[in-house]
Amino acid sequence: MTQKDNLLSGAAGTLKTDLNVGLNMAVSAVETQTAVASSSILPVAEGGTRRDFLRQGTLLMTGAALMSMVPPGVRSGAWAAGSDAPEKKEVRIGFIPLTDCASVVMAAVNKFDAKYGIKIIPSKEASWASVRDKLVNGELDAAHVLYGLVYGVHLGIGGPKKDMSVLMSLNNNGQAISLSNQLKDKGAVDGASLAKLIAKKEREYTFAQTFPTGTHAMWLYYWLAAQGIDPFKDVKNIVVPPPQMVANMRVGNMDGFCVGEPWNNRAIIDKIGFTAATTQDIWTDHPEKVLGTTADWVKSNPNTARAMTAAIIDAGRWIDASLINRRLTAETIAQKSYVNTDMDVILERMLGRYSNGLGKTWDDKNHMKFYNDGAVNFPYLSDGMWFLTQHKRWGLLKSDPDYLAVAKAVNRTDIYKQAAVAAKASLPKSDMRTSKLIDGVVWDGKDPKKYAASFKIHA
Repeated sequence: MTQKDNLLSGAAGTLKTDLNVGLNMAVSAVETQTAVASSSILPVAEGGTRRDFLRQGTLLMTGAALMSMVPPGVRSGAWAAGSDAPEKKEVRIGFIPLTDCASVVMAAVNKFDAKYGIKIIPSKEASWASVRDKLVNGELDAAHVLYGLVYGVHLGIGGPKKDMSVLMSLNNNGQAISLSNQLKDKGAVDGASLAKLIAKKEREYTFAQTFPTGTHAMWLYYWLAAQGIDPFKDVKNIVVPPPQMVANMRVGNMDGFCVGEPWNNRAIIDKIGFTAATTQDIWTDHPEKVLGTTADWVKSNPNTARAMTAAIIDAGRWIDASLINRRLTAETIAQKSYVNTDMDVILERMLGRYSNGLGKTWDDKNHMKFYNDGAVNFPYLSDGMWFLTQHKRWGLLKSDPDYLAVAKAVNRTDIYKQAAVAAKASLPKSDMRTSKLIDGVVWDGKDPKKYAASFKIHA
């Protein structure tokens, strides 16, 4: 068995309407203030001035005027009274203890779900393999889940095959690659110095990610390869659930890992590791977790899917609205029932205040985002296709799929657009987007087969 096969078998066993900018700003202001007024939490606005108040009033009036110009069929067609009642009143959404579960949790805690006639029940899960299995067997209605995991299940990579759906992107950015202090002691403090150390072949170096087809695996492999390190030939790869990363590095089970926050910052605070790279360094505003479910579930519960998506859009918008809201979110998800760690460990990087454990500190404008004026949440077809290209690059797919057809089948842009209308969120002009990654290579989704075959280091 190859290392990739071992990883896969191990994991398997571990069981429109584009309103203009003025309207979008106005809607955001309305929604934010409405949410605050109906909850017991602190106000969204920080240190508001008379000028801010007047500006907001102007935006509200502008929004109302612009909304009146939207055809009635657009305003009501996707959310028609009496015909769109959710098929399920309670929805169980699985999550892993990571900072980026925040919008799912806050949708329930702040009762954004009630606005759409549902009750979200967050369900804490132990591993991504468990999330996968519970989605497939119907124990969970939906989940905060790794983008690439959903695509892997859809294509039957390394486990059960079942048609899957991505309803929305939950967040951009905010993951990291951590290296152990033992590597630091040997002079490996970044990608270039790590490559030099590994090239000496003094011993076998082990790196951990969270699931073979998932985002953390793809970020780790992409970053290593960008440094000239083959992630399968030059180092060993293992799978470790996110909450167990720090403990495993502490006892020496791996030399580095890629995972979501707060576990990278936790490694620094516990003085066992440091941050070598953030994932926003690899791909600024990259897709990360998604709201995933099975295709069968969406077919049976289209109205519930739309309501659930709209509620989480609202929650993400609320989180991103102010630093106060981000702090309140950190306080909430730090609790034992969610991430179960010190609030400060979550808060620093959630606010974009980074330190790498080597003496460097910076404010990262590309920190974890949950809404970003609507740019975060749209399930771009090109985002899904990118994961397929990397699955092909690393031999997880033996042949090129019909990239666009798979993405259109999985990413339910139709459901998302309906939910966005209900939540009054902006929509992009295209289902595709263009990005430049850390190695200078541009991804735009136009020729995925050529892109997948273009990398010097591959399986």
